[in-house]
Amino acid sequence: MFSDNKKPRPMTEFGGQPNRIEKNTKIKGDITSEADFRIDGKLEGNVKTSGKVVIGKDGYINGKVECVNADIEGKFNGELLVKDLLSLKSSAIIEGTVSVAKLSVEPGATFNASCVMGKGAPVTTAAPKLETAKSNEPAKVS
Repeated sequence: MFSDNKKPRPMTEFGGQPNRIEKNTKIKGDITSEADFRIDGKLEGNVKTSGKVVIGKDGYINGKVECVNADIEGKFNGELLVKDLLSLKSSAIIEGTVSVAKLSVEPGATFNASCVMGKGAPVTTAAPKLETAKSNEPAKVS
């Protein structure tokens, strides 16, 4: 009936348990995690994870998010870098810049963002190199 199985069990899933920011919780700062993340509260800052980010219906992020997959029902404002699938539910409101491999948008979602999509979509924030005229040549007008 009672056994001596009180030894800690090893985590079978890399990254551990999913993290959660509950409703009515406000956080300012940067978060780094290897596990999935669900935000039902408000976050002003950056999230970087090798898992999935879920923004619940009452959730809000203002900052930069880097993740593998994302499901958004709430609000996001900033830079969103998703390596695989971004799924926007009908209640989602997105503003800013988005880089994603695959995009799914339900009718009713608000998507006011510049978006780069596809397997070749950059997942870094490096600024593109601009070609400049040489100092001894006049600028050419097209």
